[in-house]
Amino acid sequence: MNQKTLSAVIVAGAVATALAGIAAPTGAQAEAKEKCYGVSLAGKNDCAAGPGTSCAGTSKIDYQGNAWTLVPKGTCASIELPDGRVGSLEPLDRDLPQG
Repeated sequence: MNQKTLSAVIVAGAVATALAGIAAPTGAQAEAKEKCYGVSLAGKNDCAAGPGTSCAGTSKIDYQGNAWTLVPKGTCASIELPDGRVGSLEPLDRDLPQG
């Protein structure tokens, strides 16, 4: 392999590595969020909200206790909501749909 070909291979490898880093978040980036229960508006929850809901966008009422939304890690309990409510890392027994 001549010097010109070797340089082209090195540059192509560097570009591929850079593109892969942009396309796929690192483990730290992927883990920088957490489920926060009781903070979503009706129909704005993320997937798997719990009994009475099946997936994203299916919560029935604002701040439904068993519906969650992904939030930046470490911020859930500090999210201020109406009437003194706060988010929780665990499902809540409040504001659940009736029936």
